[in-house]
Amino acid sequence: MLLINARIRGHDVSALCDIAVDRGIISAIGPAGSLESAGHEVIDLDQRVVIPGLWDEHVHFSLWAQHRRRTTLHGATSAAEAAAVMGEAIAQTRSSGDLDEVVVGAGYRDGLWPDHKSTALLDRATGDVPTVLLSVDVHSLWANSAALKKFGVTGHDLDGVLQEEECFAFTGVISKVANEQLDAWTLDAAHAAAARGVVGIVDLEMRYNPEDWIRRAGNHKTPYPLKVDVGVYPSFLDRAISEGLHTGMELAPGITMGPFKIITDGSLNTRTAHVCDPYLGVEGEEYGAMNFSLEEMEAVLRKAHHAGFDLAVHAIGDRANKIVLDLMEKNQLTGRIEHAQLLRLEEFPRFAALGIAASVQPEQAVDDRDVTDVYWADRVERAFALRTLVDNGASLVMGSDAPVAPLDPWITMAAAVTRTRDGREPWQPQESLSFDEALRFSTRSDIKVGQPADLVALDADPDWLLVALAGSPAQQSDALRSMPIALTISGGAVTFQQM
Repeated sequence: MLLINARIRGHDVSALCDIAVDRGIISAIGPAGSLESAGHEVIDLDQRVVIPGLWDEHVHFSLWAQHRRRTTLHGATSAAEAAAVMGEAIAQTRSSGDLDEVVVGAGYRDGLWPDHKSTALLDRATGDVPTVLLSVDVHSLWANSAALKKFGVTGHDLDGVLQEEECFAFTGVISKVANEQLDAWTLDAAHAAAARGVVGIVDLEMRYNPEDWIRRAGNHKTPYPLKVDVGVYPSFLDRAISEGLHTGMELAPGITMGPFKIITDGSLNTRTAHVCDPYLGVEGEEYGAMNFSLEEMEAVLRKAHHAGFDLAVHAIGDRANKIVLDLMEKNQLTGRIEHAQLLRLEEFPRFAALGIAASVQPEQAVDDRDVTDVYWADRVERAFALRTLVDNGASLVMGSDAPVAPLDPWITMAAAVTRTRDGREPWQPQESLSFDEALRFSTRSDIKVGQPADLVALDADPDWLLVALAGSPAQQSDALRSMPIALTISGGAVTFQQM
């Protein structure tokens, strides 16, 4: 393959280049017209800007593929409104004769709702149709009486609310579909990701994912549209070890064994993230909690490490982050902390000192700004503090946590750079990153000879847009979020083309 008339971002963009690709690797780069085209498929980029292929470093891919087909609750401002949305969805699907066995809605944010969730409220809107609403962070759900009865769930008859481990287990049950159907949905989601310039993901789905991705790659006659690093959770660690799996192991072409993932505490929206100081605005003193004892966490982290797995440790609250950093320092473990949303000042320099990366999701800062300003109002300057992490030497990687936020690195980068959306003033703008940093934390390669041929051609120049819109962070955010993609190449294969 030969890409001609490209403007490579980071080079002299006024100088046009040709890029030769051979067996998935960039084999040559030269001035436009200088490379031999014989034997190559030639693609004329017509002066488009080219950047390295984008990665989403934290995705729950099967769940994201399903959420794209579920009733959205993102706009619901109360429990009553969310229930009404589900009632309307049931009425519409019933009239079409396409009513699911369990009707699922997704994406509600109840942190600032003025009313309370209850089975009675949801039952009035949904009747005897089993109905489940998943919170945006997927750390809690709200089910009606019919759903609780159908799946034999007890102890939640009044509110219908399940959190953390109960929620994770129930979500797994209601998300079960035939492999053929799920694979079709994930392939569609993969094509959608490629259309946004994504070449790879770290899939932290809570299923036993290795067998899913081996099957998907095997059933796809051409290279799968995405490269995938496949995570594994504590409940499946023994199985993975018994099968000889370890981080970096190739499972199938383009599919690699990824990290060991453990969720040590909860989330901000459900007020279950473990914090040093009590949440504001809630009755009593609520600190959240850890999901495992210190002994359990230490044992499983050591076990995964010694089996050859990189570590990806979910920690959101400042107390949880301290506990995890202490455990990793004590046992000389490295890896990543997923989220690192709230940190004590003492913890910021520890990431660099211990060689632990911060795997962050900048769009969550934009999504959670109002909730943070209520429940963490006295510590907001330490929340989602990306600039402070970078200035303290931390290595960052960025992702979406889809379905918590859309699987779209341009949304992720826009949030990191502008700290705003929907025309609002930037939130905690002192914690913003430069576009150069945001792009670097969203890629794994560079445009150089010998590097993987993971390339994206753009129909607009992001640097020019950011300069032209410098007086308006809101407009800068809109421009990045809507960045038009002309071509995506993953491992030397075209996975999206619109030019």
